[in-house]
Amino acid sequence: MLDYDFDLFVIGAGSGGVRAARVASGYGAKVAIAEESRVGGTCVIRGCVPKKLLVYGAHFAEDFEDASAYGWTLPGEPTFSWKTLIANKDKEIDRLNGIYKKLLAGSNIELFESRAVLKDAHTIAVGDKTVTADRILIAVGGTPTLPDIPGIEHAISSNEAFHLEDLPERIAVVGGGYIAVEFAGIFAGLGAKVTQFYRGEQILRGFDHDVRTHLAGEIVKKGIDLKLHTNVTAIDKNDDGSLTLTLTGGGHQIVDAIMFATGRQPKTHGMGLEQVGVELKNNSAIITNDALQTSVANIYAVGDVRDHVQLTPVAIKEGMAFADSVFGGKPWSMAYQAIPTAVFSQPPVGTVGLSEEDARAKGGEVVIFKSTFKPMRHTLSGRDEKTLMKLIVDKTTDVVLGAHMVGPDAAEIIQGIGIAVRMGATKAQFDQTVAVHPSAAEEFVTMRFPVGD
Repeated sequence: MLDYDFDLFVIGAGSGGVRAARVASGYGAKVAIAEESRVGGTCVIRGCVPKKLLVYGAHFAEDFEDASAYGWTLPGEPTFSWKTLIANKDKEIDRLNGIYKKLLAGSNIELFESRAVLKDAHTIAVGDKTVTADRILIAVGGTPTLPDIPGIEHAISSNEAFHLEDLPERIAVVGGGYIAVEFAGIFAGLGAKVTQFYRGEQILRGFDHDVRTHLAGEIVKKGIDLKLHTNVTAIDKNDDGSLTLTLTGGGHQIVDAIMFATGRQPKTHGMGLEQVGVELKNNSAIITNDALQTSVANIYAVGDVRDHVQLTPVAIKEGMAFADSVFGGKPWSMAYQAIPTAVFSQPPVGTVGLSEEDARAKGGEVVIFKSTFKPMRHTLSGRDEKTLMKLIVDKTTDVVLGAHMVGPDAAEIIQGIGIAVRMGATKAQFDQTVAVHPSAAEEFVTMRFPVGD
């Protein structure tokens, strides 16, 4: 046996890397972890957590408006401070960063707050030190990409959106994925005039068609100017600081800021992976087998750096699978079927399992159950918002293949539904479940008649 400094060296202290490190340490491994930015990764520092806080903040405008229908009279016109929201958000992120550091220290994991680069399959240069490890785990995640167009230096990504000095009065959001949809809703809810450009036929490509069209209609109701089949081809900065956007087709629009949410790529550049023989995809993602092992036997990878399923809970599960299998003697691999997920748009989306399109593409006959209704809270407020719920059922086996929702509390509701779908519950078992009344969630167990009947 060779004598290494560590049994495991993790590069990247995000959700997946931290979980793998702590579990491996719990099995008795000597573990170190390196992070060139702040501990916590994309989700905690510049992703899911701060975004959700901003989503909460953005929703208060509607809450204030709706309060009068419930007998509340506000003492004056509500005002909003972007600087206060961002300062409080930063304070919470600082707190979480500290908690992550304490978790690592409490698990006897040595933290290197420096960039780590591979020198060979067992040697890592980290800061001004060089260390060795028996096994190495790459968990550096991904980073936003910006298109190569004239004036792109004037644009921001989601990273910079969290640190804007002021809320732009007019902002363009380019993209149709969940990050673009979420930030468009945040900016609009906080009072900005938002235009969302997407080059495709409809937002949220890959989601169920009804979910996509329903959400598009709802966000337009909330004031977002959604322009489909439209892209930004150039950006010019004006003397007053505003930006003139050149659009496909030759049109122009003036805004105060533009944010691109048009893709992310694995953050593998300059790590020395190619030099030590780790095989990468064309987009720089690390190639692994089902055991999360790369082409170099002692080097593994988890999370967004694999460009597989880019979700924080998936990275955490992969980190656990790696540590249990390699250090705990309990081998298992991540199952990627029926993963519940949410889009924190306004209103939010919750989904698990197959879309109607994917279910039909598999060749079997499906039965569709669908319901659209006004949320109960808006029966008094009068707000023009509708909730969508949908089930995709295998006609032969009666198994629920997919469940989808657009509406308040969709993320909370779909978590429970996800368990049922993951276990292969049938529509009959959904129907046999007693409804929680009055609630939106009860609709999932009270839809009796298929679409078309």
